[in-house]
Amino acid sequence: MDFTLHHQAVDSEARAGTLVTGHGKIETPIFMPVGTAGSVKGIHKKDLKEDIQAQIILGNTYHLYLRPGTDIIQQAGGLHKFNGWDGPILTDSGGYQVFSLGDIRKLSEEGAKFQSHIDGSKHLFTPESVIDIQRKIGADIIMAFDECTPGDAEYDYAKKSLELTQRWLDRCYNQMEKTQPLYGHKQSLFPIVQGSVYHDLREIAAKHVTTFPSDGYAIGGLSVGEPEADMYAMIEVVNPILPKDKPRYLMGVGTPVNILEAIDRGIDMFDCVMPTRNGRNGMLFTSEGIINIKNRKWADDFSPVDPNGTSYVDQQYSKAFLRHLIISNEMLGAQIASQHNLAFYLWLVKEARKQILADTFKSWKEVMVKKIAQRL
Repeated sequence: MDFTLHHQAVDSEARAGTLVTGHGKIETPIFMPVGTAGSVKGIHKKDLKEDIQAQIILGNTYHLYLRPGTDIIQQAGGLHKFNGWDGPILTDSGGYQVFSLGDIRKLSEEGAKFQSHIDGSKHLFTPESVIDIQRKIGADIIMAFDECTPGDAEYDYAKKSLELTQRWLDRCYNQMEKTQPLYGHKQSLFPIVQGSVYHDLREIAAKHVTTFPSDGYAIGGLSVGEPEADMYAMIEVVNPILPKDKPRYLMGVGTPVNILEAIDRGIDMFDCVMPTRNGRNGMLFTSEGIINIKNRKWADDFSPVDPNGTSYVDQQYSKAFLRHLIISNEMLGAQIASQHNLAFYLWLVKEARKQILADTFKSWKEVMVKKIAQRL
């Protein structure tokens, strides 16, 4: 994998680059639609490519391991062959899902024991097994196994958690060295910076991951309940330490405003379930602000979902029709809303890239964050 940094804004840390993988190139900054079970929920591959213009999607190690199982994926020839997506894929390590299981998981030096949310069966994730699972899935970018520390963690817990994540990272890299890709393309391992909301822990973590040669670096454990100001502060601590010539991936973030603020602070890659999850519940993100399409005010509004939008959805469907579908619990409503939101997110990062290259990002961002944060 190769990353080329083309330009950094003159009045911001915002960057524009190109990431080249075995399955194609990615122009950064980029948002990556989340395909938890190997597909982006409710979205056809054709729409992902042509309308949403996704350049890379995510798969979830925990969910794919449990269902359909990595043996099935390996028999298919990897996730690219299994789901038919021929572009780049990134898989997370399952660390966040294990964190979210709460009382039905137990951490130790060995790894994380947990019960399946599907049938209650017991499993063990270790740094070694997680690398092996991601080898079988075959994603272009894979994540090191880590503990995702809660946003409200006390300092002592956050410190011990970080130290465990660092020891696990050693084992992840050792396992990468011992194994080979299975499907003829390179896989790049990204280590993850943890440390909760503590400046010194984040600094220690950032310095530690840079001792490992990597094609990119991730920042995890944010947007998990901490105030937004703390999230931005942690980015400002970490990014100056991470190599400038490698992509930086902020995991699980977030709102459109979060994304623009993080781009301003030097982040290149994002993912979040918010566009699809919130869309299914009737929340639409637009270039003019946020719409709750269930509100009565949209019942006779026959204007496009986003008058400034460029997606197929914005050209074909009115607010009134989409409201009718959503409140009627029609499956098409959830699909249209999800497709619209994803297209908006991809438009937003594409426009941010244009502004960075034109050295107008900062002034554009200041206008945009006010518009897209308002409720319509």
